[in-house]
Amino acid sequence: MSHEQFQLRKDQIQKEHEKRLGKKNEMLFSHNGIYSRFKNPILTRDHVPIHWRYDLNPETNPFFMERIGFNAVFNAGAMKWKDKYLIMVRVEGNDRKSFFAVAESPNGVDNFRFWERPVTMPQNEEWDTNVYDMRLTAHDDGWIYGVFCTERKDPNAPDGDTSMAVANAGIARTRDLVNWERLPDLISTTGQQRNVVLFPHWVDGQYAFFTRPQDGFIDTGKGGGIGFGLSESIKVPEVKNEIIVDQKVYHTIYEVKNGLGPAPLKTEKGWLHLAHGVRNTAAGLRYTLYVFMTDLEKPWVVTHKPNGHLLAPLENERVGDVSNVVFSNGWILDDDGNVLIYYASSDTRMHVAKTSLSRLLDYCIHTPSDRLFSHLSVETINDLIDKNQDFSK
Repeated sequence: MSHEQFQLRKDQIQKEHEKRLGKKNEMLFSHNGIYSRFKNPILTRDHVPIHWRYDLNPETNPFFMERIGFNAVFNAGAMKWKDKYLIMVRVEGNDRKSFFAVAESPNGVDNFRFWERPVTMPQNEEWDTNVYDMRLTAHDDGWIYGVFCTERKDPNAPDGDTSMAVANAGIARTRDLVNWERLPDLISTTGQQRNVVLFPHWVDGQYAFFTRPQDGFIDTGKGGGIGFGLSESIKVPEVKNEIIVDQKVYHTIYEVKNGLGPAPLKTEKGWLHLAHGVRNTAAGLRYTLYVFMTDLEKPWVVTHKPNGHLLAPLENERVGDVSNVVFSNGWILDDDGNVLIYYASSDTRMHVAKTSLSRLLDYCIHTPSDRLFSHLSVETINDLIDKNQDFSK
């Protein structure tokens, strides 16, 4: 292949890539009045930078082939940083290995561009086989923390079993989101840990974690539920006692397992939490998002919890590597009170939904709770019908 043909392919791919990155997003009409989805995903595997994927030297890549392929971008932490909207994306290569990368937007809903390089995460003595789903927390101590799942092969796996894994909460901190200091993994006495979130403030002079204890890598077993515990040190992070804040419950959207998404938002009426709930269906596990509130002084005490899900996979969101899933570990509260919820669909792509703190509080405080039985759900509906009698004419 001549250099001219190489250049033609390169020019076409760069042109299409730039068009994709610069595409304006469109906010859709909100039928539920709680939040608005956007027409387009904000990031897909096709947004991964060209210089991560292609060898740009015509001598060593005469056909202008992809040398490193990418499968998905999803499950991103989020924060506002120097007036830019940043998301810490889980990027998965064709080799199934995930890593972290920062993508930046001027407005939080489109024009996301990855930084020059992915995150170089330092390793502890026992290397991570895989890392994913980082939650970002700006803490009282002045550091920005990333808490993520670190996965390694289960040392107790039987000979020949190459699928058994152990999950734990990895912890790293930074001041610029480029240079990271790796800290020891969280020590817990309640089994494996996934979906761990660092609370942004001291509690009784200690670091506070929302946890998700479980017996195994996939199955929660006797564990499960969103936990809460304290650690005296972040350099030797150990939660000795965990209390369950929000437990899994039979025949609900969180009957199989649940876990906190991003760090909670502080409001004058309490801490606002976004979480995922998982139930089993004939088509497999279904992940949806829900919210609840906890006490301002005791963030482990639930005060309000609307029934059912806030956001579930719809239409094309239902299709992907792991179908029928929405997952969030990042949101941003802006100075004007608007809230951007970053969520992934089906372990494949990233989306955003826009709402406001006042809407979320209204939804959380005034939406009926789950009464756990069908006939009581009907009672709740009839109560609303009765209240509406004088207003529906």
